[in-house]
Amino acid sequence: MTEAQDPPVQRTAIVTGSGRGIGAAIAARLAADGHRVGVIDLREEDTAETVEAINNSGGKAVGVGADVADAGAVEAAVARIADELGAPTILVNNAGILRDNLLFKMSDSDWDAVMGVHLRGAFLMSRAVQAHQVQEKWGRIVNLSSTSALGNRGQANYAAAKAGLQGFTKTLAIELGRYNVTVNAIAPGFIETDMTRATAERVGVPFDDFVKHAVAEIPVGRAGTPADIAAAASFFIREEASFVSGQVLYVAGGPRA
Repeated sequence: MTEAQDPPVQRTAIVTGSGRGIGAAIAARLAADGHRVGVIDLREEDTAETVEAINNSGGKAVGVGADVADAGAVEAAVARIADELGAPTILVNNAGILRDNLLFKMSDSDWDAVMGVHLRGAFLMSRAVQAHQVQEKWGRIVNLSSTSALGNRGQANYAAAKAGLQGFTKTLAIELGRYNVTVNAIAPGFIETDMTRATAERVGVPFDDFVKHAVAEIPVGRAGTPADIAAAASFFIREEASFVSGQVLYVAGGPRA
């Protein structure tokens, strides 16, 4: 006869950029795993669909509008989620934007905007949430990197930011480990989202052709989905993953060199 297992502990998670796409899928998965979810996107109205889907499925979510590159907005968002859902001890830094261009065409604002959302945003959110994690002596941070961290034409800003997130991840893992906080990163490959659709439009390729070309290079023979990334995030956040920290998991349908 097997011993009955204790039910999973319900915690409060924050997922940035979770109004749609990968972020929405992660928020839904964490809610299904039993956690309360703070859904953050640039405008509160952008969070409505994700929040409604979670609440209608029996979960608990609140939506907050915040620019993750704005320190004051981040502090206010985290404080509101703590007040409404409880101390946030899970953070998924997913918010991201694209400002693709070749280096000689890339503007200062193209560079600064991408660095602001991806790197400054992850820094500000992590700094705000780690105060709760340290107090609770438990925490999980998952940062969304990308296979573009290995280099990608027309994405000097995005690639640099995503590579920076990997170094950020490993450093936080060292600093926060003593408080029972793990920090890991996921580097998605080609995932079918609104963002990849926008990339296809930018390069002037029909989206179906864009996907077909990408899939031809993927060993498992299909494009990724937001649910694939959500599953990886769910793993990192589990109690059973407490000895996994400072890692970068490439979720790309095969090795990427």
